[in-house]
Amino acid sequence: MPGIRKYRRDTSEVSCCLKYVIFGVNVLFWFLGLIILAVGVWAWTEKDTFNNLSRLTSIALDPAFLLICIGTITFIIGFTGCVGALRENTCLLACYAVFLALLLLAEMTTGILFFVFKDWIKLHVTTGFQTYITHYREDPDQQNLIDWIQEDWVSVDFFNKLQ
Repeated sequence: MPGIRKYRRDTSEVSCCLKYVIFGVNVLFWFLGLIILAVGVWAWTEKDTFNNLSRLTSIALDPAFLLICIGTITFIIGFTGCVGALRENTCLLACYAVFLALLLLAEMTTGILFFVFKDWIKLHVTTGFQTYITHYREDPDQQNLIDWIQEDWVSVDFFNKLQ
C-alpha cells in the first residue's frame, strides 16, 4: 500500500554496553595470547630448538612449548570472543562459549584427577625431578627449574611456614 510506511525494527538483542565490554575484555586476552605465543616462539629460537630437534626428549615439559600452547589457546579464544562480540556473529559467539565451557571442564577434571591420583602424581614427579637432577647440566631450563624449586620451595623457611 502506497500510503503506509513500514518501519524497520531493530533486530539487535545485545545491549551496546555488554557488547563493547565483551569486546574490550577479549581484545586484552587476544593481545595477551599473542604476547605469550611470541615469547614462547622467541624462547624456542633462542634455545635453537628448531635446528636441533634431537634435543626434544620431553617436549611436554619444555617451558617454551607450554608457552606456545597456552598462547595459542588464549589467542584463539580471545579472537573468537572479540570478533564474535563486535560483529554479533552467533557462530563465533557459540564457539567462544564452547571454548570457555571446555576450558572450565578441563580445569575441573584436572583438579579432580590431581586430588584422586595425588600419590601416583607425587611418585612420578619425584622420579621426574630425580631424572632432571641427573641431567642437570644438559638443559638451561632444567637448571633454572631445579634452582627455583630449591631456592623457593625446599628452603628452610618454607618448611618453617608449614609448621
